[in-house]
Amino acid sequence: MGIVAGLLVVPVVGVILHRRDDPADQQTRRRISADLPFAADLMAACLLAGQPVSAAIESAASAVEGPLGERLSWVSSQLRLGADPEPTWAHLARDPATGSLARAMSRAAQSGAPVADVLTRLADDARDAAHAASVAAARSVGVKAVAPLGLCFLPAFVLLGIIPVIAGLAATIVLP
Repeated sequence: MGIVAGLLVVPVVGVILHRRDDPADQQTRRRISADLPFAADLMAACLLAGQPVSAAIESAASAVEGPLGERLSWVSSQLRLGADPEPTWAHLARDPATGSLARAMSRAAQSGAPVADVLTRLADDARDAAHAASVAAARSVGVKAVAPLGLCFLPAFVLLGIIPVIAGLAATIVLP
């Protein structure tokens, strides 16, 4: 019976563990999500000051550093070398953490929309998403705290509240 249960459980656990993201990838995504609003605001400020797109991206990359800075530095170097912006940003869009920035910049390059406005909107959206995620995480703490509290308080309630009442009733019923 144990072998059959083991044969059924092992593939399920393997699939679950295979689908989990690498903790280093999760940390990289969190860092990029945290740095994205600042980088977008910085690029928008550089563009409004009159810098070209590649120089604005390079300025943001050197200020932000980390994984987002590396990606932006690569994009900046590609644009300075004369690469087409759409495939360059499309390469960056494959990563879910930088996908919103890449799609916004690619759309701006295709349509000719003012890039500074697009970046300002992107920074606002990223801040709103981060705020919503932090509120959701704070609310989930209360839900996650219910199970341990229930496991601690339920036995105490039964031992201190219900058993003495039942013992008292049993004593009056058994003894006339």
